[in-house]
Amino acid sequence: MSVTVELLGGRGEELWPRPGRVFAVGPSHTFSDLANAINDAFARWDRSHPSMFTLADGRVVTDTETGAEMVESLGGPITEAVDIESAKVARLLELGSEFQFTFDLGDDWTHRCVIGGDKVDPIEVVGTRPDGVVPYWGWGTIPDQYGRRWADDDGQSPPPRRPSRPHPMLLHAWPAHDQVPALDMSELRAAISAADAARFSPRCATDRQLGRAREFLVDQGIRVG
Repeated sequence: MSVTVELLGGRGEELWPRPGRVFAVGPSHTFSDLANAINDAFARWDRSHPSMFTLADGRVVTDTETGAEMVESLGGPITEAVDIESAKVARLLELGSEFQFTFDLGDDWTHRCVIGGDKVDPIEVVGTRPDGVVPYWGWGTIPDQYGRRWADDDGQSPPPRRPSRPHPMLLHAWPAHDQVPALDMSELRAAISAADAARFSPRCATDRQLGRAREFLVDQGIRVG
């Protein structure tokens, strides 16, 4: 089955347009498998927070510890929570079902999940038969789970000044010439003498050096495999 997941918002903010991902979910996949795939796809790097699904009939699917706390609380679910580790998505939900996924019960990253009306063939949509739940379509900008825009963002300071030039990697100018170690000429001469280009391998040269050396070997009439 396919499950479309849209991120509605979190940390007190509603997102628009809503970023989304479409996942291929198999009959053996649990709600934990789906939760992990969603959190991967929406760039959650701090996974110390609980995940929870809420079904249309009011049932809650979460880990046993969180479920027990919710049952005991005044505003918790009426029935006992379903174990997220063992409950399978295909057994609890039908094609066309709508349900909710929440990550981090403090920041409440809330997602609307809808199962497609037709089954999908993973070979057609993914190109292989994956072991886990995988996304095969998506859109939108994914926010950082804590709202950070750069490494040292404290929520108050202005962003760092943008560099005047693009990074050398974007200009295909990395590494710089002064960063490239000296070419091992003894290895190159040995390769020429043996007429063996493979002898001059990546272990003794950077990719840039290797390319130049192989061009030199070709110019010397030595066959490069």
